[in-house]
Amino acid sequence: MDKIEKKMESLEQDFARIIRGHRGTIYTVCYMFSKNEEEVADLFQDILINLWNGFEKFRRDCSPNTWIYRVSLNTCISSDRKKKRRGETVPLEMNINLFDDSGEDLKQIRLLHERISRLGPFDRAIILLWLENMSYDEIGAIVGISAKNVSVRLFRIKEQLKKMSNQ
Repeated sequence: MDKIEKKMESLEQDFARIIRGHRGTIYTVCYMFSKNEEEVADLFQDILINLWNGFEKFRRDCSPNTWIYRVSLNTCISSDRKKKRRGETVPLEMNINLFDDSGEDLKQIRLLHERISRLGPFDRAIILLWLENMSYDEIGAIVGISAKNVSVRLFRIKEQLKKMSNQ
């Protein structure tokens, strides 16, 4: 095995290790931006491609978690914009709901997800990171705004969500 092959193998192993450790983060972002399982799988795949394409350039000046959130959110926001330009598509109906559960907690989660999905992409990203218990500094680093601006935006987002509950 020559140097280039060894370097590629090492790079692939590092990438796989980081993805295994952050797979849940990627899925969380995907589910925040989509309502259908097939689209979530497509978004996940697009994110993996974007992460792999940028992996050699990842300078580690931020944590892998911050980098993964940034790439995941940017990929989902871009996809959301493209989807809006293309117009609405109609998914095939299989008349099977694999996620069907009638528990009260699940109903609350679905209601919250439905309200959050009505927010704009940037606000959706901020509330998702906040729900993941990230600090304002971490959220700001991921989305590219100051911690103070995160605080102000979160206050406004929470107010929007409250208004949605009164409608």
